[in-house]
Amino acid sequence: MKETYYVGTYWLARRETVEACAHRAEAFFRLLASCDPSLAHWFKKGRTLKKALQHRVEVDAAGLTQVFNQQAQKEGRFPTDGFSLSGWNGATHEAASSLSLLCGDASVWVSNSCVFEPPAQGSAEERVLQAPVLARILRAMAMAFEPEWGIATSHELRERVAPESARAGTFVGWLMYFSHRRGPLPPLPPPVHIEPVEDKGTLVILTPERFTASNPAHVELARDVAERLTQAGLLSPLRPWET
Repeated sequence: MKETYYVGTYWLARRETVEACAHRAEAFFRLLASCDPSLAHWFKKGRTLKKALQHRVEVDAAGLTQVFNQQAQKEGRFPTDGFSLSGWNGATHEAASSLSLLCGDASVWVSNSCVFEPPAQGSAEERVLQAPVLARILRAMAMAFEPEWGIATSHELRERVAPESARAGTFVGWLMYFSHRRGPLPPLPPPVHIEPVEDKGTLVILTPERFTASNPAHVELARDVAERLTQAGLLSPLRPWET
């Protein structure tokens, strides 16, 4: 069975204004556009391809502020509920990507998040599902949203190394991001590679090649890294954001 991948960052209970969320989203879209040509334009989802392509997402702060305000009025959202956005890149079949965003939610039960679903086949998949490109996407999320934790991995690997009962916390994957507020990283075995994300956190890349649940060596490495991170207290649940 072909593995499918996703990139996601998460943070808990950080209330922000509509303007702050819009500026963060603008920064993210700007950085995302530089990761791959297929990620330069975004559209709201619609019932048909023709209708969807008529609703392009304006990714500047002013346009995003308007979208968030209209959404809050339409759905009757309270300021503490945050602001959400979902869309796709306008591509069909092999090059299609999608994303969803929740920013500014003050709840301690529902995490804020930015989740990206990359292409699942074809040349776009081959371009995007590489460690350097996923690292740039995860870095873009970290820089724009300042999350507590992030991951880029396959759904199948998640099922292997993080059973449902363990997902109340964080878990190991192909690439991971840890905010400095979670604490220092322990020594990790080769071929794991670590990169700083400015003054915000650390990016951890388990292997330079595509990490798969069908590779026993990859699964064993993931479990080894997970044990080390658990002992260091880094795979604990998200914590409410302290202002």
